[in-house]
Amino acid sequence: MKNMTLNKIAEATNGKLILPEGFEAYSDKEIAGAVNDNRKIEKDFLFIPMVGAKVDGHDFIDDVFSKGALATLSEKTLESPKGPYILVEDTKIALKQIATAYRQELDIPVVGVIGSVGKTSTKEMITSVLETKYSVLKTEGNFNNEIGLPLTICRIRDEHQVAVVEMGISDFGEMHRLGDIAKPNIVVMTNIGQCHLEFLKSRDGILKAKTEVFEHMPKDGLVILNGDDDKLINADTLGLRKVFYGLNDQQVNAKNVEPRGLTETAATITVDGKSFDVVIPLPGTHNVMNGLAAAAVGHELGLTNEEIQRGLNTAGTIAGRNNIITVRGTTIIDDCYNANPVSMKASIEVLGKAAGRTIAILGDMGELGADERKLHYEIGEALEANHIGYVFTVGELSEEINKSLSNSNSSCLAYHYSTVDDMLADLLPIIRTNDTILIKASHFMNFSHVVEAIENHLK
Repeated sequence: MKNMTLNKIAEATNGKLILPEGFEAYSDKEIAGAVNDNRKIEKDFLFIPMVGAKVDGHDFIDDVFSKGALATLSEKTLESPKGPYILVEDTKIALKQIATAYRQELDIPVVGVIGSVGKTSTKEMITSVLETKYSVLKTEGNFNNEIGLPLTICRIRDEHQVAVVEMGISDFGEMHRLGDIAKPNIVVMTNIGQCHLEFLKSRDGILKAKTEVFEHMPKDGLVILNGDDDKLINADTLGLRKVFYGLNDQQVNAKNVEPRGLTETAATITVDGKSFDVVIPLPGTHNVMNGLAAAAVGHELGLTNEEIQRGLNTAGTIAGRNNIITVRGTTIIDDCYNANPVSMKASIEVLGKAAGRTIAILGDMGELGADERKLHYEIGEALEANHIGYVFTVGELSEEINKSLSNSNSSCLAYHYSTVDDMLADLLPIIRTNDTILIKASHFMNFSHVVEAIENHLK
């Protein structure tokens, strides 16, 4: 990590560098990386032990030195340390301070991806586009919070030419802290949906919280906004340059959107007045929207339309995010990593395009605030509108989905359960070849177990 010596880290964290006997010359040595997981330690890394509910990272300090760590942080004085350490008051705060100091040493563009829905998928698509020209560092998985973001910044190396980072929040003030660390040159805002209403109360509150990031961007920064979103079309970007994307004649737009089953979506994309055709290997209009955001980023960073086209045509997904799995003729849409009303309806729309029987396995959506039951109830309307055949719901809130279908005399065959195991006992015996099964819920429902159980049953 460029210029991140032990002395500089101690200064950035307001910590005290302690050099045991034999390590006196280490103060000006640079760390090669920084992690909070002892299993990920490499030679000359800095270890950042954190105290969790069940595990205290300080217990692994001897282990990381045996694996070649250059130094460690510590919230406590160490007896007979096996290498240098920096004594700090709070290692979580120190991590953010280290990432902030390191970001100031970097001169590559950082793209921040923000929004209620689609951040991870959009990040993946932006990366696919940019990798046609650049070496790109991206957020791994869902490392988008006040621990994950600084760890991502600390992964940037000399060979990287662009960083694409996901930035997720659930309350006011968090985006200020993330923005201060990442200082993005470009921000992509996917939408303002119904997420984290428990804390942010309304879509206006969500907009206010997410746009805190603008205060941490350079004056020549660019904001790329979903122009089909009623809140973002009028968003105040504090004088920052902005570009809109969408399906309605924005600067970056798509026409002739053509769903092609569960595997791909075709469209004609226009960037800066020039059009080209793409076949995105993912289902749903929402993935065309993600592609438009990626096209806008690529254009800003100097890619040709041919490079953008190639990146979109080869875009992929990750486990738990609209991931299509086929086992012995049965198709599973693994979209169980997270859920909110907007993403739930989008996934149901994708399921509705499938041939053969359709089965939706849906669980509770979290952090929806006072209207949580109403928002679950409305999912029933989407299931009916898309003519879904079978609906299996699990969880207290998801019972509202079942009630909605019952009250409307829906043609959907709907069943509700208190536990996943009870649901699986009824579901597994009825699965047939050529069925298409959607699995979606918020992460705390642990629906990855459902995906695994269905795969094992079909093998």
